[in-house]
Amino acid sequence: MLNGRKEQSMGRITKCYRRETKQEQGIYHNFVYRIIYMIYTMKIKNLLIPVFLSPAAINAENLPNIVFVLVDDMGIGDINCYYSQPKIQTPNIDKLASKSLQFMQHYSGSTVSAPSRCCLLTGKHTGNAYIRGNKGVKNAEGIFDLHLPANETTVAEVLKQKGYSTMCVGKWGLGGPKTSGSPINKGFDYFFGYLSQGDAHRYYPEYLYENENKIQLGGKVYSHWLILEKGLNFIKSRKKEEPYFAYFAITPPHADLDYPDISQYQGKFSETPYINKNGKRGFKTQMAPKATYASMISEIDRSVEKIISLIKERGEWENTIFIFSSDNGVHCVGGHDPKFFDSNGPFRGYKRDLYEGGIRTPFIFSWPKHIKEHRQTSHISAFWDFLPTVCDIVNTEVPKGVNGISYLPVLLNEEDKQPQHEYIYFEFYEAGGKQSILKDGWKLVRLNLSKPNKLVEELYYLPHDIGEEHNLIENNRSKAEELKKLANKTHTNSPKFNW
Repeated sequence: MLNGRKEQSMGRITKCYRRETKQEQGIYHNFVYRIIYMIYTMKIKNLLIPVFLSPAAINAENLPNIVFVLVDDMGIGDINCYYSQPKIQTPNIDKLASKSLQFMQHYSGSTVSAPSRCCLLTGKHTGNAYIRGNKGVKNAEGIFDLHLPANETTVAEVLKQKGYSTMCVGKWGLGGPKTSGSPINKGFDYFFGYLSQGDAHRYYPEYLYENENKIQLGGKVYSHWLILEKGLNFIKSRKKEEPYFAYFAITPPHADLDYPDISQYQGKFSETPYINKNGKRGFKTQMAPKATYASMISEIDRSVEKIISLIKERGEWENTIFIFSSDNGVHCVGGHDPKFFDSNGPFRGYKRDLYEGGIRTPFIFSWPKHIKEHRQTSHISAFWDFLPTVCDIVNTEVPKGVNGISYLPVLLNEEDKQPQHEYIYFEFYEAGGKQSILKDGWKLVRLNLSKPNKLVEELYYLPHDIGEEHNLIENNRSKAEELKKLANKTHTNSPKFNW
């Protein structure tokens, strides 16, 4: 009916225009008509777009800056603002959370780095994403990660089309130099850091990449500090009227456990030294792994404060989106003891698991212009929701093939208007192949998919069993079968990954 009214009204405008042009025979009326037509159709379109978009319609001159701090292998229990953490100090992240929206059931893209980052940037879950695991590929300069193809659109490419300047510093992991998957070819104006995630295990590297050029460091520079400095310099160089997307994909606390000054925690914990027995392929020997891990988390906290302080100094904080998260669950290698720190909170599992501890991640979302006070949301969300949410915020079309759902209504405190995921799906190709799917509180976990004679299936009801301790599959076979069919339907074939 609305379209009919539009057509009838436009007919009247058109007839009026035709009478005028016969009388006046001038260009002026053609110009006036075009202005009227544009205003009229804009009003109609504004009525037709989803209701939840209208409160956040962003004018081109008022686009928010977007800063995403993604840390590497940090557990949801490692910061105090989610599950009380008495052993590690993170006052700046806690302060950020106290004035932000905290997502209490947010999932990473995967349980390891490369696919998780792929899901974050492309808006697809691992049943549909191009990169579904860590996979090395050789080229003339060394071993890099499987690269994103040219037809995969990233959030940086979307934002560039809206006039944003874009930056990534830290760990990339989605393609080497001179490939379609290098950050420079995936929408980022500037990159500094590790192109290969395998190189990112070392904090005193021989070199890092600036865009696609090697910068020699000779193993003498603590990489995180230099990476942070480069990211801050990018923000400093921006014109105030130019919106920017700054993606800080920093590497702590990924192993190696390595930090120049552990005096803040030295002697506070009973230590079991970690000794590297695998040479160059192993993680660095660390005599005080607990103090070092805690120091790395506190360094993350100080880094967050430095980024926020700069944004505030520039007078941009009010209209800056600032997000803090981790790429997957906590690691348990290189001497780190996640049980000692309770790094995974109340959840079972670690990095490389599809239990909640491997995929549940902190997600703190600050946007002072629209989020005026601390809130927590139980809305179930995941990394692949980030891209469609950004598209919603900047009022642009979501790329085709995306699995995510915009959580803009949650940000605007309009949860009654928030669409929900039918399910949350994961697949992982290491350790025989793994699969999990969550729907209506029921979670099916399948292990050893590449070994049918060793297949394991487990069923949990998370509202009553957040620690996934009680396998209910024996008495709920029909529910497990329902979820299995949905998981298999959700999975799409991949040219690069097979069970």
